[in-house]
Amino acid sequence: MEDARRIVVKVGSSSLTTATGGLDADRVDALVDVLAKYQDKEIVLVSSGAIAAGLAPLGLERRPGDLARQQAAASVGQGLLVARYTASFARYGRRVGQVLLTSDDTSRRAHYRNACRTLDQLLAMGAVPIVNENDTVATDEIRFGDNDRLAALVAHLVRADLLVLLSDVDGLYDGDPATPGTSRIEVVSGPEDLTGISIGSAGKSGVGTGGMVTKVEAARIAAAAGIPVVLTSAVHAADALAGATTGTHFLRTGRRSADRLLWLAHASTPQGALVLDDGAVRAVVERNSSLLPAGISAVEGEFSAGDPVELRDAGGHAVARGLVNFDAREIPRLIGRSTRDLARELGPAYEREVVHRDDLVLLHH
Repeated sequence: MEDARRIVVKVGSSSLTTATGGLDADRVDALVDVLAKYQDKEIVLVSSGAIAAGLAPLGLERRPGDLARQQAAASVGQGLLVARYTASFARYGRRVGQVLLTSDDTSRRAHYRNACRTLDQLLAMGAVPIVNENDTVATDEIRFGDNDRLAALVAHLVRADLLVLLSDVDGLYDGDPATPGTSRIEVVSGPEDLTGISIGSAGKSGVGTGGMVTKVEAARIAAAAGIPVVLTSAVHAADALAGATTGTHFLRTGRRSADRLLWLAHASTPQGALVLDDGAVRAVVERNSSLLPAGISAVEGEFSAGDPVELRDAGGHAVARGLVNFDAREIPRLIGRSTRDLARELGPAYEREVVHRDDLVLLHH
């Protein structure tokens, strides 16, 4: 891990804010003191805290449950968060750049490439990208939902050598850490190592959205994409970056895959579904083929061309996810027909796949 050159570090709201909401300047400075020390490494910081930072200034005692007030708090808090990081990194002569993402930005091809370019350019110019979900405008349909998953996907996006997830707990335990007799799990080599372990949800602070469940899921996503993960507490950040033994280390379980497909699998929300006949299921799953109109038996939901949709078998099980080339209202007249017939009747625009194999990812259950 000490050889890792490009590292994504994710820090949660509970590690940056006071118990009453609002940023804790000392905690932010302590984290920056660690990160700024590594001049020889490229660090991308995925930072929660925008909504939490906006609570106190807006007179809110706790994180609101409705999306509109969460967005208002994020709008106020995001500026405060980046201003705090800007001032803190400036002590070391380092610049920061703000990058706000929604899952919509990262599952569509053009948006994805743009996010790649922006992050690469910031790193090339010596700036520290501060990444957060764009809570101010993200709707329920295009939200990542938690910054742990966002961090795993950003690590894949920037081709990171290591992902460090910082929490208020110093690793993954085989039970509730507050219960006597539980112990920290030092290494997770695969999903089988977690069999039978109870993993808790959001923490006690009430300012975050994650918890250990989302961190383990994020670690699983990153490890499957060939990126090792260290899960530890914010106070042990220096140890994690130095390669010292700390927290829980998730070993790689897979290799890097085609970039956008990881986003499509883990960051997109299907806007509808296409039901496939048995032949189409075999073609898509076993032969890595595109989905043609002839293999579709039904369409569900309202969606537009370019939206992510689920591909289901006759039993209703999702076998794949992909970006569809037609609006939902167009598909019923395409069902079961060859592209050649459709082109002859409707024009050359209809001589194409409903979902191209380059925009399709299989779902393994």
